Amino acid sequence: MTLPPISASAAARAERLYHQGIACLEAGQGQQAEAHLRQALVLAPQLTRARANLGYVLEERGAWAEAEAAYRRALAEDPGLGPVWLNLGGLLLSRGRAEEALPVCLQTLTLLPGAAAAWVNLGAACICLEDFAQGERCLLKALSLEPDRPSAHINLAYLLLRQGRYEAGWECLEARPWYRELAAHTHCPRWRGEAPAGRHLLVLCEAGHGDMIQFCRYLPLLEARGARLSLVCQPALVRLFAALPGVERVIPLADLPGARGDWDAWVPLMSLPRHFATRVDSIPAALPYLQAGAPERQAWRRRLPAAGLRVGLAWRGNPRFENDGERSLPGLWTLAPLAAVPGIALVSLQKGEAEEEALWPPAGMHIAALGSELTDFADTAALIANLDLVIAVDTAVAHLAAALGVPCWLLLPRYKTDWRWLEGRQDSPWYPGVMRLFRQERRGDWDEVVSRVAGELAAWAAGATPDSGAPALEVGAHGEGA
Repeated sequence: MTLPPISASAAARAERLYHQGIACLEAGQGQQAEAHLRQALVLAPQLTRARANLGYVLEERGAWAEAEAAYRRALAEDPGLGPVWLNLGGLLLSRGRAEEALPVCLQTLTLLPGAAAAWVNLGAACICLEDFAQGERCLLKALSLEPDRPSAHINLAYLLLRQGRYEAGWECLEARPWYRELAAHTHCPRWRGEAPAGRHLLVLCEAGHGDMIQFCRYLPLLEARGARLSLVCQPALVRLFAALPGVERVIPLADLPGARGDWDAWVPLMSLPRHFATRVDSIPAALPYLQAGAPERQAWRRRLPAAGLRVGLAWRGNPRFENDGERSLPGLWTLAPLAAVPGIALVSLQKGEAEEEALWPPAGMHIAALGSELTDFADTAALIANLDLVIAVDTAVAHLAAALGVPCWLLLPRYKTDWRWLEGRQDSPWYPGVMRLFRQERRGDWDEVVSRVAGELAAWAAGATPDSGAPALEVGAHGEGA
């Protein structure tokens, strides 16, 4: 059905509203931009550029379905809109729909063959679909067009690191942007690997708690080379990291803008593997490198089940993490088969929105619901130190358990598996002897993974005797190399 023509005055008003919407969009005023663009479309429904930009505004505020609909309608009206194809491909990738994104990314390149962003999207789609060689070629093409594009460097870094190609991977990871705002508050230059002896270095935090726990192992190495150290970290890590050898001062992240010190230079924590020339076969992996406080350990010990092998569970991560829908379990009920294993006492380590699930577990599942009482990672460490095993999805709890030297079985998604677990391995060189990896064989199929874990758990528990307590765990015994 064709739309009736609009009057010249309505068209003029729609055009003004469109330009007002664009001005608001450029000023970061998304709500006002959306209002103006919607009004423009009421007056002129065939104003395709207003619809295309409305899609962008909707995507920015997380209205994914509406944004996709706006993009697709704009493309139906004008299939030659290369930037809209680009945005649609990016949206589909962000929603974990790489198979749908692939043809969209290819169409984008027919219209925008010289756009680095289009090659980044195609590279990301290929990597998500496990065509790693083609993904790498696309990202290298993007960098040939735009050498300083952070998204190309970061996606390439994740691919290289996942493949164990650490030298090039750490170099590419330097493009990550999230520490730059912090660096503006340091009032000193960046440390670039010069001899650290006698220098006071301010180590800046990274985006995730798990990143901080995994890479804080490098701080004692810096201290051993003669550096003085101050560390910026998230509030929940302050007490845990206060006991790190060689760290003089731990600064909560929110306090950095007003903090002052005699720092000679700053460095992001995840840049230290590059400065130490870390390769897969030279990872500093002496365990444990974190400790729980003795009084806190004793206090938690009194709260735990007296009988059975104590197994801690963490089934969901931070919902704001981009791949959380893949790495987190649907709910505690997914782990219900573990409750049927004889001789096991389950303990909830879950924090956040899902912690209440332990208060009303599935029928027949008994679990000590202690997550709500954990105030920070020092508390969590003290609780974990009393456990025989932790079973977790890919979140900070897994890093913490392994850093404490407590055996950890890690459940990993098939789609966009995090780079740090490498490819194909069932162990981790970052946590040798304590970490075991259980990978999805099919995307989204957690039931098969949990069934395997339950079988391994039953075999382990069967090796326990009343006198010997927890049996030895075969952790990391099935590694296949990097």
